[in-house]
Amino acid sequence: MSKGKIVTLLLVLLTIIGIGIAIGRANEPVPSITPPANNNPALSVSVIGPEIRDIPVSLTANGSIAPWQEAVIGAEVGDLRLSAVNVQVGEAVKKGQVLATFSDESVLADVAQSRAVLAEAEANLADARINAERATRLASKALSAQQVGQYLTSEKTAIAKVQLAKAQLDAQLLRLKYTKVLASDDGVISSRSATLGAVAAKGQELFRLIRQNRLEWRGELTAAEMTQLKPGIKVRVEVPNVGSIEGTVRFLAPTLDVQNRNGLVYVDLPNAVQNGLRAGMFARGDFDLGNSTGLTVPQEALSLRDGFSYVFLLTEQTEDRARVKQVKVQLGRRNGGKLEILSGVAAEDRLVASGASFLADGDSVRVLTQ
Repeated sequence: MSKGKIVTLLLVLLTIIGIGIAIGRANEPVPSITPPANNNPALSVSVIGPEIRDIPVSLTANGSIAPWQEAVIGAEVGDLRLSAVNVQVGEAVKKGQVLATFSDESVLADVAQSRAVLAEAEANLADARINAERATRLASKALSAQQVGQYLTSEKTAIAKVQLAKAQLDAQLLRLKYTKVLASDDGVISSRSATLGAVAAKGQELFRLIRQNRLEWRGELTAAEMTQLKPGIKVRVEVPNVGSIEGTVRFLAPTLDVQNRNGLVYVDLPNAVQNGLRAGMFARGDFDLGNSTGLTVPQEALSLRDGFSYVFLLTEQTEDRARVKQVKVQLGRRNGGKLEILSGVAAEDRLVASGASFLADGDSVRVLTQ
């Protein structure tokens, strides 16, 4: 046998042996690789159930504090000089107190002139009466009916002139009275435009007065919110970093603003000034609408993720081991450390009490006995 044939035969033999080994290995069972089970709990947790409790029903609105009523005190005489201004902004005043005084020299002169005119008219009336009485007695003897009538007419004219003179004197006395500017009610001066030495025009505003120093809160609400309110409801009005006070709804605005479709609610604030509140402050008001029942859970049982609130529900419990299921819930009102659950869980559900932020859906947990 030649050398080339021997080499060829060896190559064929080696090929057959390799194919046989490959076929034998292919028929061997492949062992399955299963990762070891991890039964370690992710967290040890306490269990709670949702609680049904009474929750206060409230309504919140924003608004401004304003004077209950603001009186404008103006000049009731014109073309007179202010000779004294007795009060400043912020001063408390009493009804009838003199706030300012106008110079009264010219008014006194007018009063004196009116008194003189009245005295003259009264003298003329006295003379006319004497003549009328004499004419009446002599009517049938020395005087004609026409002359008697003239004397009687003169008497009536003199009476009218006396009445006119009295009216003019009363007007001047009234002007003299108005030279003193008086407070129209008890209250606090909120603004002052009166300037010493200025000549005021009749009707010009001199002061503004917060009547009885009484304030109110004017809250702005939507039409739907206003239907939940009525006079007499209690309101907690709070100005941040200043103080709070309890008020009462006095009345609701009969119309809504045509621009924003909101209406005003007027709330009396007794002793507002004593509590540090001032007109013009921005305040929040909470209306007390009573109580209603609701399903609540502690705030610690909630987890906030991606803008939504979740709780973890216990499932598949065996002895002290259980799995948790992440459930999205809809929140309602807050009552202290409790939050109302509107949807997502039922009263009989068992929830993780705390540590929800450290759990994921499907985690194994150890349930602590209480």
